[in-house]
Amino acid sequence: MTTGTRLHLAGLRKTFQGTPALHGLDLSTREGEFISLLGPSGCGKTTTLRCVAGFETPDTGRVLLNDEDITGLPPERRDIGMVFQNYALFPHLTVQRNLAFGLEMRRVAPAEIRRRVDDVLGMVQLAHLAERYPRQLSGGQQQRVALARALVIEPRMLLLDEPLANLDAVLREDMRVFIRELQRRVGITTLYVTHDQAEAMVMSDRVAVMLGGRLLQFDAPEAIYLRPQSADVARFIGRSNIIEGRVEEASPGACRIATALGLVDAGHDRALAAGEPALVTVRPEAIHFDAAGPYEGVVQASYFLGSTVEHSVQCGAAQTLLVNTVPAERVAPGARIRFRFAPSHAWVVGGSA
Repeated sequence: MTTGTRLHLAGLRKTFQGTPALHGLDLSTREGEFISLLGPSGCGKTTTLRCVAGFETPDTGRVLLNDEDITGLPPERRDIGMVFQNYALFPHLTVQRNLAFGLEMRRVAPAEIRRRVDDVLGMVQLAHLAERYPRQLSGGQQQRVALARALVIEPRMLLLDEPLANLDAVLREDMRVFIRELQRRVGITTLYVTHDQAEAMVMSDRVAVMLGGRLLQFDAPEAIYLRPQSADVARFIGRSNIIEGRVEEASPGACRIATALGLVDAGHDRALAAGEPALVTVRPEAIHFDAAGPYEGVVQASYFLGSTVEHSVQCGAAQTLLVNTVPAERVAPGARIRFRFAPSHAWVVGGSA
């Protein structure tokens, strides 16, 4: 299997019936990376995947694998494996025959077909089900067959289009781990489309956050969660508090913002000047109730979520914060509380809402 593949998307633009789906998308992977395209419906992530697969042709821009321009090649000549959301298994063929079909179309020798099919079935732990038909398999087993069928052709790259969307929550969590561990073992460069933030965070080396056909941020999961580059990214990834204010003072990497809460110390990676507006994001789990804390507010509501309790805290007339605590620290509505958060958990995401 060819694993040392780099994907480069250069200025991809695509329009459907006058509506732009991609606005000059640029993205490059490293060899063997697992990249997730993450965003809401209609953000352009599936269009991007289909341009890579060859099912869509960009209006402008190029798709390159290892510096080879494949923009004009048909899907069958790209040497790319793809797993679809509905798996697209042949219902009249056994598991073994589903895997062998693509190799037969490539005129691979029968002995080599048997070897590859046996190897990949062992990889996905389905050798004992080789003679069953798709209708005789569970959803998770069908998903693994689809993954095996994509891998058995030994592609240069693997594409997955929301392959876990049809699974129940528990099985989906199990399959996240299975796919990620398998990808690491095989070492194949992978592009994964999802709208599920947890999937993207758990499975990816890097995440490409897309909105409105544009790439908003492309970074490691931790960086996107803790250091979002815009308020849109902060709002889309997990739950986030956006605090409005003005810069009091700034130095490289650190600043002080005057807000409705009071002065907030935060990190940043942009040019800031005293007096300009600023937006600061703080995650709900980074805020802690503390009688000696520098900020105060009134709890408006609290909701038990199982492992956590989410509190809505009113801080002055114009600022409401979400605060997550463990159940033992639940505070009743109406209580006036004080709280704190570390400057390392406050991050400037922009200058205006």
